[in-house]
Amino acid sequence: MKAADRKEFFRRLEAIMPRPKTELEYQSTFELLIAVMLSAQATDVSVNKATRKLFPRANTPQSILNMGEDGLKRYIRTIGLYNSKAANIIKTCRILLEKHNGEVPGNRKSLEALPGVGRKTANVVLNTAFGQPTIAVDTHIFRLANRTGMARGKTPLQVELKLLKAVPKEYLHDAHHWLILHGRYTCKARKPNCTECIVRDLCSFRDKTIND
Repeated sequence: MKAADRKEFFRRLEAIMPRPKTELEYQSTFELLIAVMLSAQATDVSVNKATRKLFPRANTPQSILNMGEDGLKRYIRTIGLYNSKAANIIKTCRILLEKHNGEVPGNRKSLEALPGVGRKTANVVLNTAFGQPTIAVDTHIFRLANRTGMARGKTPLQVELKLLKAVPKEYLHDAHHWLILHGRYTCKARKPNCTECIVRDLCSFRDKTIND
């Protein structure tokens, strides 16, 4: 995809979504961290259903730690991999209290040192909570980047690094949210909604028929 096309791509997405944001529900950086940790291999909808019950009961490292692993599991058991997620969240809360005064750190090294926090989760927190121009490559962004020809790669890291170079600087902060939402609702995996896609003419997938 040419530089001019990439700029036009994001200009159009910005026009219909001037202030894109995550669909995860949260009221603090800590709540965001927990929600993103829970969202691995789960939908935002399922996470929101769980956190709507969890956060009114416990939404700080200490309150979740007081709840204990078994207590936490009762709130998140509808989410996939809830056993391992509960264990990691408890360990993370303990580290936040012991090493970060109960606050979520705003740097990649400290975030990725937390149990259950990988590069993608760190990127979401750094971008959404701390305003850093990061791109968390999930399955939607990975598919869209390769399908459109904007940033082809065989791994999420390859795609991420290419996107950081491909996305025009003025759009880099919000690119993560635009791409994930476009991938989630328009550029779908099995049946991309090409007829209603506002960037179809800029996409390398445009020559394929909708029924392919």
